[in-house]
Amino acid sequence: MTDDNLAREQEGEKVRKVLILTDGGDAPGLNAVLRAFVTTATKFDLLVYGSEDGFAGLVEEPGRIVRLTPSIVCGILPKGGSILGCSDQADPFAYKVTDPGGSEKTRDVSERIKAKLDELEIDILVLVGDGRTLGTGMRFAKMGVAVVGIPKAIGNELAATDVTFGLDSAVTTATAALDALHSTDEAHDRVMVLEVMGREAGWIALMSGIAGGADVILIPEIPYDVDRVVEKIAAHSSSTHRFSVIVVGEGSKALGATVSRINEAHESASQRHEGPGFQLARLLEGRIDHEIQVTVLGHLQRDSSPSSFDRILGTRFGVYAAELCYHDNTGQVVALRGQEVLSVPLEAAVANLRRVPPDGELVRVARAMGIELGQE
Repeated sequence: MTDDNLAREQEGEKVRKVLILTDGGDAPGLNAVLRAFVTTATKFDLLVYGSEDGFAGLVEEPGRIVRLTPSIVCGILPKGGSILGCSDQADPFAYKVTDPGGSEKTRDVSERIKAKLDELEIDILVLVGDGRTLGTGMRFAKMGVAVVGIPKAIGNELAATDVTFGLDSAVTTATAALDALHSTDEAHDRVMVLEVMGREAGWIALMSGIAGGADVILIPEIPYDVDRVVEKIAAHSSSTHRFSVIVVGEGSKALGATVSRINEAHESASQRHEGPGFQLARLLEGRIDHEIQVTVLGHLQRDSSPSSFDRILGTRFGVYAAELCYHDNTGQVVALRGQEVLSVPLEAAVANLRRVPPDGELVRVARAMGIELGQE
């Protein structure tokens, strides 16, 4: 099957073409999506192409468009990252360019991308990405481009789907880090702070904190009272376990403070010490009789081999997206609702963020286990 479609096209028979790209940051499970999409789409007699490094492959000259066949995606299932590469800098409607004088500016290159798709005779553009990517897809759809979306967000913040692939792997990585911190803490009288990703949503922090036996979990949805954190550490210090482990989600903030979240693509290593983990450490300094150690887990959450759950979910998403293309059901985003994979309109996919409900079951479970969340 790998070359049959190409041979048919060379003989003058019209073969439908689809182009897929992985935009934004990487996430465990991306290669599972690509493998499933290419394999299924090829069986549906579709020619599949890929754009390297997100939209950059469609913008830069010479273009970086590659033919994708089942043989190319064979063996990529356990690999982290994306064989196509990702880019969170290639926004088609604000593409960064450098003028002859060396100044950097942004330019709208969306019409250029549309012309490139027309030149390649692409029938459907398949976008694997976060909310920004899916919003870009909606804008292209309004320009007349047939678009199918596949949601990707390790922080699980996309309301279109109950769960995104990459979340389970990120939680597994963070839980393993907490296990290691517990081990080293047992030999020292310390407060260990683990900062995890998640943007405006606290799913990774809350889930890994429960799974890893954290004493305190701070998430963006619940601004925290630092006095409560100090009291929790003091209560722990009077027990047989003198150490404390705190999980801090990206986007978390103290009551009355501003969100401290680092734009990892632009900030230097020294500037990243202004993140929420270090912000909490500064608030605790002088108020507790413990050494404070901050660990920023960072890209370890993104770059790991995907868990079995994420491999399966990514495969399901890839197969369903190929089916949407085959049936020409565009303007849709693949989603998991309950136990079923289905599709929702692009507009619905970017309408809202999926955040942790402060009165939801996971929060109640954490509190029942005596975990401090920074507020009643």
